[in-house]
Amino acid sequence: MADILALLADAAVEHGAGHAAPAAFGFITPSAWVALAMLVLLAVMVWKKVPGIVASGLDSGIAEIRKQLDEAKALRAEAEALRQEYADKIANAEKDAKAMLDHARNEAEAIVAKAEADTTEVIARREKMARDKIAAAELAAVNDLRARASDAAAVAARQLIASNHGASADKPLVDQAIAGL
Repeated sequence: MADILALLADAAVEHGAGHAAPAAFGFITPSAWVALAMLVLLAVMVWKKVPGIVASGLDSGIAEIRKQLDEAKALRAEAEALRQEYADKIANAEKDAKAMLDHARNEAEAIVAKAEADTTEVIARREKMARDKIAAAELAAVNDLRARASDAAAVAARQLIASNHGASADKPLVDQAIAGL
């Protein structure tokens, strides 16, 4: 590899050693021509007001970007406002839901308490009705028993009187009752 590089270096020295650098009018080198062309190009650009056109184009681009940034800021502010609004709505909805839940619990407790009171009242009323029915049934049974007993006693007394008392047995009792008057 070193041999190849050495050969290339020797060829370059031999090839360039015999030539003179090109120059116009003996003093304008190619580098000077390039510099002169650049100066002429820049002068034409300044004369045609290219920097102003470029600057106005950049300014209009900057203005457009600034306008877009302002729109983006406005959209961001609007989005933040909407986010805050919805966050407030969610917070209010949670408060409302909690209040509704508390109200429903209170109503349920009140309904349960009323149902317990009503149930106790109904049970007491039914117990009283049952006691009254039992007392009425006992009274009816006692009255029926008394009626049967009095009927049985009357039948038995009639039979006893009919079998034990006659006209002769009734005369001393009638005399005694008259004497007692």
